[in-house]
Amino acid sequence: MSVHAEPIAATSQGVVPWPEDVAERYRAEGLWAGLHLFEIFARAAAERPDAVALVDGDVRLTYAEVLARADAGARRLRDAGLAADDRIIVQLPNTWQFVVLTLACLRAGIVPVFALPAHRALELTSLAQVAQARALVVPSVLRGFDHRELADTVRADVPSLVVTLVLGDARSTDLDVDAVVAPGPERLAEPPAPSGAVALFLLSGGTTGLPKLIARTHDDYAYNARQCGVITGLDASTVYLVTLPAGHNFPLACPGILGTLFVGGRVVMLASPEPSRALEVIAAEGVTVTAAVPAVAQRWVDHAAEHGLTAAPLQVLQVGGSRMPDEAARKVTAVLGCTLQQVFGMAEGLINMTRLDDPVEVITGTQGRPISAADEIRVVDEEGADVPAGEKGLILTRGPYTPRGYYRSPEANARAFVDGWYGSGDVVELRADGNLVVHGRAHDLINRGGEKISAEEVESLAYRVADVELAAAVAMPDPLLGQRLCLYVQVRPGATVVLDDVRAAMTAAGIAAFKLPERLVVIDEIPTTKVGKTDKRALRDDIARRLSLEEPA
Repeated sequence: MSVHAEPIAATSQGVVPWPEDVAERYRAEGLWAGLHLFEIFARAAAERPDAVALVDGDVRLTYAEVLARADAGARRLRDAGLAADDRIIVQLPNTWQFVVLTLACLRAGIVPVFALPAHRALELTSLAQVAQARALVVPSVLRGFDHRELADTVRADVPSLVVTLVLGDARSTDLDVDAVVAPGPERLAEPPAPSGAVALFLLSGGTTGLPKLIARTHDDYAYNARQCGVITGLDASTVYLVTLPAGHNFPLACPGILGTLFVGGRVVMLASPEPSRALEVIAAEGVTVTAAVPAVAQRWVDHAAEHGLTAAPLQVLQVGGSRMPDEAARKVTAVLGCTLQQVFGMAEGLINMTRLDDPVEVITGTQGRPISAADEIRVVDEEGADVPAGEKGLILTRGPYTPRGYYRSPEANARAFVDGWYGSGDVVELRADGNLVVHGRAHDLINRGGEKISAEEVESLAYRVADVELAAAVAMPDPLLGQRLCLYVQVRPGATVVLDDVRAAMTAAGIAAFKLPERLVVIDEIPTTKVGKTDKRALRDDIARRLSLEEPA
């Protein structure tokens, strides 16, 4: 059953649409196939009903079983009072339930907003308010933290939230996720939503403030997953391992979970990328493709080298989230025995990949080129003028899977989107061969092993410490994670502030643990530029100098 593209539903009130002539061109060229994400999965399930689709420890579900659970789950979500176009915050770890519940939401037309397990009250409340969410899905307790209490805190501040779903030890007032996605005869009679409808919301990395919502339609996100799958060489024999947080764009659809399921492959969920366990699962499950951030990939390489292992039968290791050092990239094939595929992308759309048959120099020294011939790229200077090939500049992009604006964020859109072009703030070099080399960020963002931290958000919370007069968060270099968070503070005369004070205040505010400062530098006066702005360059130079003095001779 093909779903013809129709106008987006009520969610469209906050969505910036593609211009209609551009959308029609994407449809005419076959880039937008007019198919709903659930419909694509259902077709794969019809072709391979008895094939194993999903593995999580001892749980092994066939395509037919996943389809039945998702179909029944869609009906039960509706029975719980959720309607098509309602938004649901999904904060789940890497489990089979994450996949089945996501498919159930897609089938019911309920729009998931993918939060991270590390997010706390500050982030979840903001997401729920912007999305006007009706439901929240959390684990019961994860790594010693009670997410049910977190859900209560968020619901108290967001009146639109009326339903809490809990994975694990659900209370009598909660819906049990396992019960929602249990096998059963329940089905929805109505067809899926139009392919032009918003399918899901991803989160921005965010250079200012809290994460912004990125509305992805069935049309554009299906193309994203399918085209990434073509470049990565996915087929029905693919076994894809998920170790990154499943709600990230990278493991979800680049090509990730959806791309694998669309071609009839097998998805293996793993809670942690810990090297010994990951390499064990790769061997036991016959994993052929997986994705990691550079810090994780380096840990796998180091562990394998130390113990004389390879990653057989792994064929492709995708690395993205931040730039992998060239020297580390060269070790991947030599140690793990697989092909490295560098990925430079963004939840806002554009994905670049090295190709599997690229020369070694391209694979190890660049972050690839766009996955689609319809992707448009410009590299410009600070005035917006195009720079010659080979020179550094800011990247601008637009294309068939790059939305034209954030959801309900006119101020952010005014900064990031100009005439349909999205500017991510990444500084890149476009080589003559079309491959990109990423040189970092122009905006004030700390990239901690692929997790993006807004300096502005950290600074605003640092002022909760009574004696802090001025605060400035900057990235400090780190050999493992690429960057860590360093906070500079100027305190009131005679006062003393230590790192534990700041971390305690920020934790009390409900911020994710990965955003906590890892170093505090108290200085007499935070430097400013000639126009009175905080001189972040001077602070970055200062922490680099401090670190160099601490290095062993």
